[in-house]
Amino acid sequence: PGHGGEDPGAIGASGAREKDIVLSVAKRLKAKLEALPNTRVMLTRDGDYFVPLGQRVQKARKVQADLFVSIHADAWISPTARGSSVFVLSEKGASSSAARWLANDQNKADLVGGANFATQDKQIASVLFDLSTTAQINDSLKLGKAVLSEIGGINRLHKASVEQAGFAVLKAPDIPSILVETAFISNPDEEARLKDDGYQNQLADAIAKGIKRYFADNPPMAKSRQT
Repeated sequence: PGHGGEDPGAIGASGAREKDIVLSVAKRLKAKLEALPNTRVMLTRDGDYFVPLGQRVQKARKVQADLFVSIHADAWISPTARGSSVFVLSEKGASSSAARWLANDQNKADLVGGANFATQDKQIASVLFDLSTTAQINDSLKLGKAVLSEIGGINRLHKASVEQAGFAVLKAPDIPSILVETAFISNPDEEARLKDDGYQNQLADAIAKGIKRYFADNPPMAKSRQT
């Protein structure tokens, strides 16, 4: 779940905070995935506290995660913007100016939380795009398409295809990673839906189904994991 602690993320017109909504969706998603056989889920944060972007990636790599999902509910300059989106990392620039703007905005989260870039893992600061990263992006696109397809069943899509940009939180070179924009909290109608328990459950269900579809076609490789 994105944001947390002193970083509230985006705030809707009626006061809903992105950090609270995405934590709730993430906890619902965790419960749904852990009901599946042989599935273990770890949250980058399980409460209201700040976790730097680089540390989120490190947490995922430390447990040798098979995939990484970052959950958001962002704002846009216009309150009429609506719909869900899925993003993956890009090695050739952003797929649209909106994707570039959003990545830049998300990457500023560490400044809000007071993280010191100088102490961040050098590998996260400047990922070398080698063959493993290209493979990661290809797998991330497959995961993103599966999740976007399922979310399209419960909400209008902001873009019909997976978008790409330089999100710092998606830069684990060896883990398929996606960023899910559940809806625009800046849109009053979508903010109301995001606050609804039933809709949060639908979102978690759709993401879980997408992940299940991805693993059906791309089974995780056996790894000797740290416990």
